[in-house]
Amino acid sequence: LPKILNNKKSTASSITEAEAGQGIKEALLQGVSNAVFNLNKTDGFFGSEFYKLLIPPDAKKVETTLRNLGMGAQVDKAILSINRGAEDAVAFAKPIFIDAIKQMTLTDALNIVKGQNNAATMYFKGKTSSKLIDAFTPSVKSSLEKTNATKYYSDIINAYNKLPTTFNKINPDLTSYVVGKAIDALFDQVAKEEANIRANPVA
Repeated sequence: LPKILNNKKSTASSITEAEAGQGIKEALLQGVSNAVFNLNKTDGFFGSEFYKLLIPPDAKKVETTLRNLGMGAQVDKAILSINRGAEDAVAFAKPIFIDAIKQMTLTDALNIVKGQNNAATMYFKGKTSSKLIDAFTPSVKSSLEKTNATKYYSDIINAYNKLPTTFNKINPDLTSYVVGKAIDALFDQVAKEEANIRANPVA
């Protein structure tokens, strides 16, 4: 891989194109595995200053109101469970990324090396984004239910909706918000892994 990355215009003479393609696929497999592993663990989201999921933007008023009414503990419980749901759900991304690597042609692999520094990340976005949304939607929904995120979030939304001062009711549906944030976090991790591979191919 170091020879390949250091000789982008033509594959190093001691390496066949087939070997180059396989080396690139193996590096990408390691990179996406690391990306998933970094998020698919306790505090992968909740313990991260970059990826921690907060109350959805359209429900921020709910959080402020309920905290002012002394219901901060319930809000905190909802936030924790939402993050636990996301941490659990990202495990479903790995087989989708692996499938994209298996489908990668030799031309795809070599173009990634010859392309921009984010070429692999953009390849994965193009090949997996819709599949990730389709796969994540039921898995995130299941994970949110398993971690009680759906219940806790619904509890605080319903509590807010019942207040006499609430005129604009909030929809307690949470799944699409978490799906979007989880996929954004995954691609951010993939981009970091790609940068690491390019900077330090020996590793």
